[in-house]
Amino acid sequence: MTTAALPTAPVLRSEWLKIRTARSILGCLTAVFGVTVGITALTAAAIGTAEEGAMGTDPLLAAFYGINFGQIAAIAFGATALAGEFRDGALRVSLTAVPDRTRFYLSKVTVVAALAFLVGQVTGLVTFVSGQAFMGEYALGLGDPGTLRAVFGSGVYLMLMALLAAGLTALVRSGTLVMSLLIPFVLIVPFVVGQMVGGAGRFMPDRAGQAVMRMNAEGSLGPWTGLGVAALWSLAALTAGWIAVRRRDA
Repeated sequence: MTTAALPTAPVLRSEWLKIRTARSILGCLTAVFGVTVGITALTAAAIGTAEEGAMGTDPLLAAFYGINFGQIAAIAFGATALAGEFRDGALRVSLTAVPDRTRFYLSKVTVVAALAFLVGQVTGLVTFVSGQAFMGEYALGLGDPGTLRAVFGSGVYLMLMALLAAGLTALVRSGTLVMSLLIPFVLIVPFVVGQMVGGAGRFMPDRAGQAVMRMNAEGSLGPWTGLGVAALWSLAALTAGWIAVRRRDA
């Protein structure tokens, strides 16, 4: 890859306009915030003060309870942001405007990453603050150990899940297929694998990535190493997607 293939401002602007004018993509991005914040706040309001540990044994991870559902919206955002290029000859049109396939792909991925990161950071902060407002005597504060790391890490985690979906969509050229496979994969497979292979489920992208939101490390993965494992999953998917975009016919 050369510097000539790096994204340029006009191409980035073009990719942003594609997302901004697509209601389904913006809807998924908005849902990342709404679902994560809403479910966390509602759950905390319902059972947060019932007893210590009512929302989970790790109080810091529990503060981001809604992210288990918000990550589904992040996956949908990443998948739909790429899927539009593989319908009705859209990819041919895009490559006519940007013949360099690497520049086209990197520009699209950069915009997806930037939007997911920004929304993820806002979501992480609002989720924590709104949820803890209902926790009464069990509430954590932003100054408590690990809290700022978890807030920042939760936003990065949501971005990584969106990028994982984006890369896989570029690989298989179907957002529907990616969502139908990836959502059950992150929700079910880590628990099944973890029970069958002696804790290997820790290295699945969701379990590993969520380590950054834990107060206490679980197993061999610390907060940042766990997030690093999730990043490797996303990088592998993005690389596979890049190879597919470069080699396949439009």
